[in-house]
Amino acid sequence: MDELIVRIESTAGEERRAEPSRVAIVRAATELFLAHGFQATGTDRIAAAAAVSKQTVYNQFGDKRRLFAAVVLGVTATAEAYGAELTATLEAVERREDVGPALRLLAHRWTAAVLAPGVLAVRRLVVTEAGRFPDLAAEYHRRAPGATLQTVATGLGRLAQRGLVDVTDPERTAADLAFLLFGAELDHAMFHPEAPPPDERRIAELVDHALRVVGLA
Repeated sequence: MDELIVRIESTAGEERRAEPSRVAIVRAATELFLAHGFQATGTDRIAAAAAVSKQTVYNQFGDKRRLFAAVVLGVTATAEAYGAELTATLEAVERREDVGPALRLLAHRWTAAVLAPGVLAVRRLVVTEAGRFPDLAAEYHRRAPGATLQTVATGLGRLAQRGLVDVTDPERTAADLAFLLFGAELDHAMFHPEAPPPDERRIAELVDHALRVVGLA
């Protein structure tokens, strides 16, 4: 699977040149994989849903395994965007009184993103197929939840270096913050796919509690 991930990366430019077909295939494959899983979803069904030929699917991705990897790894772009936003926002903070509002906003967005139905659906799919694609599951974790957690830790560390927060162990603080924000909610949501996501008021409560407990309120 490591080799498969490398091939997905190396052909990114080729796939971008066929953007309309690629987007249609990925969209159709995502919906079908989420609804039926990897094993029960055939390339002919994906091609029909994308309104392309089966050969086009093979030309774009090679086989169903590579297409599945592209779908899973494509989702990590959201985490990368959040990480870039978080870094830029915290770097712009210059006064202690501005730290709280900045952290509260970013924690709110982080929680809402993790608990969004679409993100949860992909997480369930990755977990379900982890036995078949262990390297892909590990790479998804590295690029999405793992990368975001590291970005938060790095941001807190830089704030501490500038004397704007009192944090002695950024990695531990980031991990504690993540669990307090959405650990219990995520655990419940993974086993109750029919449950609605938390509303704005609930997220605000989670954020206030988490920041207060870790000493960042």
